Amino acid sequence: MFFGGYFLAFLSILEWYRGVWPLPLLVGTSFLALHMEGTVIHDACHKAAHPNRLINQLMGHGAAILLGFSFPVFTRVHLEHHIHVNHPEKDPDHIVSTFGPIWLIAPRFFYHEIFFFQKKLWRRYELLQWGIERSIFIMIILAGIHFDFMNVIYNLWFGPALMVGVTLGIFFDYLPHRPFNSRNKWKNARVYPSKLMNILIMGQNYHLIHHLWPSIPWFEYKISYEVTKPLLDHKGSHQRVGIFESKKDTFNFIYDILIGVRSHKKSRSKLRKLSHLLISKRLKKIYINFIRKTSINPH
Repeated sequence: MFFGGYFLAFLSILEWYRGVWPLPLLVGTSFLALHMEGTVIHDACHKAAHPNRLINQLMGHGAAILLGFSFPVFTRVHLEHHIHVNHPEKDPDHIVSTFGPIWLIAPRFFYHEIFFFQKKLWRRYELLQWGIERSIFIMIILAGIHFDFMNVIYNLWFGPALMVGVTLGIFFDYLPHRPFNSRNKWKNARVYPSKLMNILIMGQNYHLIHHLWPSIPWFEYKISYEVTKPLLDHKGSHQRVGIFESKKDTFNFIYDILIGVRSHKKSRSKLRKLSHLLISKRLKKIYINFIRKTSINPH
């Protein structure tokens, strides 16, 4: 998969300069290349991309460079997510999923870099690795400006990367963890079985399996789910996508598409302060009730 992603990326660039393939096809192959590398970097951060430790690291860094990521940042921040799933302050992905509308989920991934430095998550040479990968990214941009190939970068890298960011945000963060109100390891993520989705999003529809056993590579999620399903049934784990199961689910899903900002307290929420901007008491009451209705309280 690692080499497949790079092959598609270079093929897209080659065909751009040949001028034969239409732009939508080039964007599609570029998107697929980055989408594949997204699974590689995810498995690599859990040391599941390759049994050899050095090769696993090289795959992680290589995938990060193609994605425009930093492997140390991705690894450390993602592991914090696993430790503190659905914690309003300690889970960095919780901010990504609950601090704005779904359609703006991709830009919120930049928060990961901020979180990495705020919490000083780096170990040993990882700060140096971050510097090298960020330098490579900057040099590519500067070369694009100097040698006039920014149109290639915009169309075959930044555009597809934005599409991948939305895909990752929805299928790796938002759908697996909604409604974000449980920190119980059997209920803090979900499964929605589907052979087609298993291929399209590379196993992330079995996200709970990944959280329970992070060292399992993505292509074994489905098998592991089928084996452990009786246990998940017993534990009451969520095994449906759950966005239209009730009026509340539907309301929350539509709200997340349009607004998505949520309070973590039904009372004494910081969002309540905005009610002072409203003129009438009736509007204030409606607003406060709305804040309570859309609040999430992980436990």
